[in-house]
Amino acid sequence: MVVSCDSSGAVGPKAGDLIKVNGEVLGKFIVRTALMEVLAVGAKPLCVACGLGVEPEPSGNSILDGVRMEMRKAGLDPKSDLVVSTEKNFQTSQTGIGVTAVGIVHRNKLLIGKSKKGDIAVCIGLPSVGLEVLENECKGAIADLDDLLRLLSLDFVHGIIPVGSMGILKEVEVLAMESKLHVVLCEDPPVDLKKSAGPSTVLIATVRKKHFEKLRALFRKPAYIIATLT
Repeated sequence: MVVSCDSSGAVGPKAGDLIKVNGEVLGKFIVRTALMEVLAVGAKPLCVACGLGVEPEPSGNSILDGVRMEMRKAGLDPKSDLVVSTEKNFQTSQTGIGVTAVGIVHRNKLLIGKSKKGDIAVCIGLPSVGLEVLENECKGAIADLDDLLRLLSLDFVHGIIPVGSMGILKEVEVLAMESKLHVVLCEDPPVDLKKSAGPSTVLIATVRKKHFEKLRALFRKPAYIIATLT
């Protein structure tokens, strides 16, 4: 069983939110992150639990519209696979949300620790946070569920990890550690490797170097090498 979660505060449509976005956008990105983490290790998502620190109507239902949209992309049925709780006792002035995704995978199919010595680490998407997320989504420059599903379909991809607030450097170190390998960073990487990637706006995949051009050709998004695993 695989369990992942994500949360957000002060982002949404309420007066006290620091980043103003509509509820549907918020729900889409938060559940996307949780689902990506389940899918990236080869698991099949089973259900989503969504805890909303807002009233059911209008804020809660608006957020859930985005949640349901992303769930369908991952093969889930929101009518049967979604559990929701909302704030019904108090009026809120700021948006809060927490999402948990649960999946299942056979142990021998688990996509953890499968990266190989000599693999390169390739990033798909630009690290983005706050309003940058919306701007770069419009430009087609951030990773999404479709990108992850495409990576999972490629037999030459050895490992995948979504990048969130900890940044690219931290996550590529995790990917290497799982396979008992070390990270040798490329000189002059094209992006800040320590910058937050917000709601999983970047995916890291490990492949043999000979497959890089083939991989890049499959994506209409920024794709760049950041390290070699040794």
